[in-house]
Amino acid sequence: MVSNTSLFYLFGHISIEIFKHHKEERIARTWGTTAPGLPYVDQAITNAGNWLIGGDLEVLEPIKYNDGLDRFRLSPAQLRDEFTKRNADAVFAFQLRNPVHNGHALLMTDTRRRLLEMGYKNPILLLHPLGGYTKADDVPLSWRMKQHEKVLEDGVLDPETTVVSIFPSPMHYAGPTEVQWHAKARINAGANFYIVGRDPAGMDHPTEKRDLYDADHGKKVLSMAPGLERLNILPFKVAAYDKTQGKMAFFDPSRPQDFLFISGTKMRTLARNKENPPEGFMCPNGWKVLVDYYDSLVPADNDKVPEAVPA
Repeated sequence: MVSNTSLFYLFGHISIEIFKHHKEERIARTWGTTAPGLPYVDQAITNAGNWLIGGDLEVLEPIKYNDGLDRFRLSPAQLRDEFTKRNADAVFAFQLRNPVHNGHALLMTDTRRRLLEMGYKNPILLLHPLGGYTKADDVPLSWRMKQHEKVLEDGVLDPETTVVSIFPSPMHYAGPTEVQWHAKARINAGANFYIVGRDPAGMDHPTEKRDLYDADHGKKVLSMAPGLERLNILPFKVAAYDKTQGKMAFFDPSRPQDFLFISGTKMRTLARNKENPPEGFMCPNGWKVLVDYYDSLVPADNDKVPEAVPA
């Protein structure tokens, strides 16, 4: 059958649809803007082809990347089986695209404490780092996974109650739209609790000096979107470096002068320049992985470290 918008083909029981790639509509519906400079748009959509293929997909065997990380690429069914093996009565998911510092660890361990107080006997953490496209200045996936392993080896997170698995999705930086995808994917993987930050999947406007989305837009969507009723959203407290205690702690607004906020950008800059962060910010072996990563980059002619290759 041929129409003015699509072509359909039947191969046995498989139906394939070929249709126009309406890039502007796709961008507008996903990001809520067509402003130039959106990271994933520039990387994967603007220069993509003008036709797309959809339809049923029959997977003959799991995809192998043969990059040393396939053991971390667990399917939703494999994750559910792993949680069953560990006798989990609650699964809480935490997503990140940065190395794990002690502030992240505080959020995760505090969540487990809260779940135990709620009466759960064996809450299991799903540490689910993004494995697809991220911005060029982010630390590549292989190095992040090395760092995550050191966090477990150093006991910052408990290996007995933590499952580390790569979430294969790219990072779209699409705010409230993307948050729904992240949440629903974790439901399929067996999670019933999801730790969500202040501005999930948000980003700066690409051409104006303002946030692209309202700070609470992502959390509002999670409370309203159909199909997410089964997922308990756990807003996390803001963690920062407490100079009086020499460690990461939950921010106390009554004494803001005692806290130091170290952003992902600041963290990467310190590691690139071989400067140590404050003691207690990250486990030493995990920090060494970051320093080793930037050491591995070949300096350009101007002695500046080139941008990282997207994961």
